[in-house]
Amino acid sequence: MPAVSKGDGMRGLAVFISDIRNCKSKEAEIKRINKELANIRSKFKGDKALDGYSKKKYVCKLLFIFLLGHDIDFGHMEAVNLLSSNRYTEKQIGYLFISVLVNSNSELIRLINNAIKNDLASRNPTFMGLALHCIANVGSREMAEAFAGEIPKILVAGDTMDSVKQSAALCLLRLYRTSPDFVPMGDWTSRVVHLLNDQHLGVVTAATSLITTLAQKNPEEFKTSVSLAVSRLSRIVTSASTDLQDYTYYFVPAPWLSVKLLRLLQCYPPPGNGVKNHVSCQHCSMQRRESSNSTLMFMEFFCKLSADTNNFLLSWGITSSYGKDGYLISSVEQNEVVQQFVLFPPEDAAVRGRLTECLETILNKAQEPPKSKKVQHSNAKNAVLFEAISLIIHHDSEPNLLVRACNQLGQFLQHRETNLRYLALESMCTLASSEFSHEAVKTHIETVINALKTERDVSVRQRAVDLLYAMCDRSNAQQIVAEMLNYLETADYSIREEIVLKVAILAEKYAVDYTWYVDTILNLIRIAGDYVSEEVWYRVIQIVINRDDVQGYAAKTVFEALQAPACHENLVKVGGYILGEFGNLIAGDPRSSPLIQFNLLHSKFHLCSVPTRALLLSTYIKFVNLFPEIKTTIQDVLRSDSQLKNADVELQQRAVEYLRLSTIASTDILATVLEEMPPFPERESSILAKLKKKKGPGTVTDLEEIKKERNSDVNGGTESTAVNASTVSTPSPSADLLGLGAAPLTSSAPPPSSTGSLLVDVFSDSASVVAPLAPGSEDNFASPDLASSEVVSEEPADTVHDADELIHKFVCKNNGVLFENQLLQIGLKSEFRQNLGRMFIFYGNKTSTQFLNFTPTLICSDELQSRLNLQTKPVDPTVDGGAQVQQVVNIECISDFMEAPILNIQFRYGGTFQNISVKLPITLNKFFQPTEMASQDFFQRWKQLSNPQQEMQNIFKAKHPMDTEITKAKIIGFGSALLEEVDPNPANFVGAGIIHTKTTQIGCLLRLEPNLQAQMYRLTLRTSKETVSQRLCELLSEQF
Repeated sequence: MPAVSKGDGMRGLAVFISDIRNCKSKEAEIKRINKELANIRSKFKGDKALDGYSKKKYVCKLLFIFLLGHDIDFGHMEAVNLLSSNRYTEKQIGYLFISVLVNSNSELIRLINNAIKNDLASRNPTFMGLALHCIANVGSREMAEAFAGEIPKILVAGDTMDSVKQSAALCLLRLYRTSPDFVPMGDWTSRVVHLLNDQHLGVVTAATSLITTLAQKNPEEFKTSVSLAVSRLSRIVTSASTDLQDYTYYFVPAPWLSVKLLRLLQCYPPPGNGVKNHVSCQHCSMQRRESSNSTLMFMEFFCKLSADTNNFLLSWGITSSYGKDGYLISSVEQNEVVQQFVLFPPEDAAVRGRLTECLETILNKAQEPPKSKKVQHSNAKNAVLFEAISLIIHHDSEPNLLVRACNQLGQFLQHRETNLRYLALESMCTLASSEFSHEAVKTHIETVINALKTERDVSVRQRAVDLLYAMCDRSNAQQIVAEMLNYLETADYSIREEIVLKVAILAEKYAVDYTWYVDTILNLIRIAGDYVSEEVWYRVIQIVINRDDVQGYAAKTVFEALQAPACHENLVKVGGYILGEFGNLIAGDPRSSPLIQFNLLHSKFHLCSVPTRALLLSTYIKFVNLFPEIKTTIQDVLRSDSQLKNADVELQQRAVEYLRLSTIASTDILATVLEEMPPFPERESSILAKLKKKKGPGTVTDLEEIKKERNSDVNGGTESTAVNASTVSTPSPSADLLGLGAAPLTSSAPPPSSTGSLLVDVFSDSASVVAPLAPGSEDNFASPDLASSEVVSEEPADTVHDADELIHKFVCKNNGVLFENQLLQIGLKSEFRQNLGRMFIFYGNKTSTQFLNFTPTLICSDELQSRLNLQTKPVDPTVDGGAQVQQVVNIECISDFMEAPILNIQFRYGGTFQNISVKLPITLNKFFQPTEMASQDFFQRWKQLSNPQQEMQNIFKAKHPMDTEITKAKIIGFGSALLEEVDPNPANFVGAGIIHTKTTQIGCLLRLEPNLQAQMYRLTLRTSKETVSQRLCELLSEQF
């Protein structure tokens, strides 16, 4: 860096900062700042041209004022002018101001880009470094488009200084992360790889970060980096701390570079594996493509023959052979295998050996006495060790290394440092899935159980639960399940649901005796009934119904459990279902006679919720068939006013229908209608799918898929194999298992008229056709009349009509005509409350001819389906001429979303097929709930949301007349509360609200600053989530 001359001290800035620090109150500080701002503004607007020093000083003051939390709306041009200075300090301040204050959408970006280009072309390393830092700090798409092609040239140029190479590599990494489509792959990629051999370790460190990110998306382009990374890692690991003195951190040579190199190697399979889509071969460390069974047999045979080059050449002459278990291999398959297989080149074997030596050296150094007692030494040493263990686990091909890694982690399980215990448990979870290290992990079971009981940190206890789950097999299942149940009684509430799911999965998967399984699940319900999800007790019922040998025991056990004075409602559900099906198996015992069973269940009836009461009514009618001797008693209960006149329509309907059925039906008819449930079809457990969805991808539940030794050691074969949660279909058990679907949704809307002016009167304020959403109206989504299968995940065939224009039209209103042509008119009327909404769509036939095969379909992308739950009610496929039909859409916002669903309508008119697609205006702001805030609370919260990713700002030209009352109405219509007398500038508009989703609530603050003279607005949105800020800013900007 150039020396700073004596005149660069900026005494005026120092005096200003001193004045601010000496202010006794906030008011005094604001007064002093306003005075300074006025002075700076007058200097910038004055006739006298300012010299570079003065510009730098005033720009520096503006930067300081901004960092104090005040808005700066001028001085940007002066900062841009500083970029053209040849003085380092002036140029530095200009770049600093731009990096902090200039928005990526600023109109000055083009001028800034020109100044940056000049500095990059100057070949002055200091100026080039400043320019590269600015590009990386701003990181906008405009800068990526302008410089993504230029920076790689600087990076690989032979005459570029090391410091500039470092900056260029990190700058390119930043641009690739923000705008990967603007970073072209080309000849420079191979030259970048060779930076791993650079003499300057700073360049190597920066290049490794870049190559790791690029290799994750383009592995083929950077596969040559493996050998270079291994070579560089070997030199670091085997070097003494004095060899790399400038990059040795507390006696650990280049720990950051070592970690980065180890992470780069995790982007690729072990060196020598030339096959991409592979499954492990049990005879050697080679890997093979997924093929037919006979091809796999030949591969194993081929592996044995190919011990050396001569045998490999001989194997080309094989015309037919038999694999293991008599599989005949055709010559075609042999050729396929030979083409798929790549024999290890000698250099790959050397690289693999060298990497193994590196990893062994790292493990050996972990056993050596520490060279320093300082925590920095142990942190750096352990960082390299854990990354090396991650690489060993990733390769999963060296049994010796895997076992050594497991033993090393076992030593950390009792370390006094909490973070080390946490990391050790987390890594061992992954090791437990390897066939080579699973047994080694199991030797630490007592230590893990002790951690579960004694750890004070809940996150460490949670990792201990994960590890117990991962190391479980048939040999230790009962011990682990028992320990989990014991811990469950005192477990933190935040992890109870997860433990319940894991206990249920392990009990089912490794049950040798299904009586133990039944006991375990009932004990689970007793201990943590509130955390036992529906999937768990549904699964118990499925298993009991499918296994004759356990039905009598289940009936007896659940009958005894129900005799406790206080039973959880889930136990009542299980008991009601099992006794209704198999109560006859224990009715011979006087202690569990039919009447006693009925009285026991009915004693719980008044304490239960409506769905459970509905289930118990179904059990009672089952008893009528099983035990005719108590038919009269049950009929008296069904006939009582509390049932026939129940306020809940579902209970009332069941009571009336069951009473009528028991009265008029003959014994044979009753036996047919109420016969025992047939076995459920074998399918994957929905409990495991729920656990994977809760934990997310890449967790221990995913790793179960590669537990090879236990694939044949679990109950149900494929039944209990882990599956990807995204592909598991978990049908609504209340519909197909227990028949507890809620009552049909009733609407207070009058029937649509088939005459008149179609939709005109529907949207009048006097006609309220939308039934209000009641609090807790989640039941709307359980209605069997709402066919959620109408929502499909595909793209519409036709162009979507005026997509964005229609969306923007409905952002601030809920009612109106969505689409209209000469045939069809589509209108909307909707209401939203918190994360729920209901929309009525009206389809009007404007012709005198019928519409046939009228089929409206909601189309959502896969991502949108995971964020927005839409359930539709089917419409009549025939729409008469001049008539109007209505469709109900129930909406539930799961999490924030960017897209809008597409409404596709297909029908036949006069023999011609019609296909219309429009975007349905369901936008994120519909789930906005206004929040009133005082001025102090607003600005306190505004400052809390000051991270750059939490704010989105847009400066734009007004598209409509700038009327104050219209602006207020639009902000209120947008969903936020309009806060009066909060902003110091009365011309500004300030709003606050909360976006409600099922998973979270997101606070939102907005500020709209109109400039009547320039006919422009500045809109600023601040929320706790970047994507929400971005989406709300986009939607609201289009309204003015």
